[in-house]
Amino acid sequence: MSQVLDEPTVPFTEVSIESVLLDADLFVKYSSPDKAFQLLRESIDRSPRSINLREKMRDICVKQKNLNEAARQCLALVSLYIGREDFDLAYDRLQEAKLLDPRISVAPGLEAIRRARRPEFAAARDKTPQNVRTDVTFAGNLSYVSVFDAVQVIENSKMTGLLVIKSDLHLANVSFNDGKIVDAECNGKNGVAAFREIIEIGGGTFEFSTADHSFPVVINVSSNTNFLLDVLTELDNERAEQQGLRDVGNEII
Repeated sequence: MSQVLDEPTVPFTEVSIESVLLDADLFVKYSSPDKAFQLLRESIDRSPRSINLREKMRDICVKQKNLNEAARQCLALVSLYIGREDFDLAYDRLQEAKLLDPRISVAPGLEAIRRARRPEFAAARDKTPQNVRTDVTFAGNLSYVSVFDAVQVIENSKMTGLLVIKSDLHLANVSFNDGKIVDAECNGKNGVAAFREIIEIGGGTFEFSTADHSFPVVINVSSNTNFLLDVLTELDNERAEQQGLRDVGNEII
């Protein structure tokens, strides 16, 4: 008897992907969501970088209350959208992943988006060892642990205290009440204006110390994640506008 060799897996074409999406919709329409899920799972295994397949899987999982799988698809889509430099959708899917599964850490995704949008920060990060105090609740080097990571730890632990950030160009702090950001100071600024500068710091050290009292609320946020996303989006939009003005100025010259 002749030996049958397994055929190599071949990624779907756009036409076949459209067919899968249509079939998945039909399965859901006729009350067979499990078949839709299985079809999409097999299709994603063949074409893992297909945004359309993953978006359809995310949509069906949300409607069927399969929130863990929906969150996983959101995180996969974050990476795919970053690769396409579609950062607004990357932000949206990252925020959605956190809403679907609060256990998810968005810090790596936020850092990945920032590095992709501002590659000069990633290139300039100073890996030189720096002295870090050990007589505080926790501390670290911002070249290895981002501001986003530090905020995530404080939020998850619902700690009240002060995060102090030191670099060659900055001396800053962020106040937390029960894990929520309530104020910030940086180089003579405070509140949101200060945090806009803090979020761009890519080097130096941080130290967090707990406090036995609450801090005055200057920044009122319902979610640290939403606040971080809003600040990053505002900064990126401002830079895009400035670049547009420079381009117009160059054309006039």
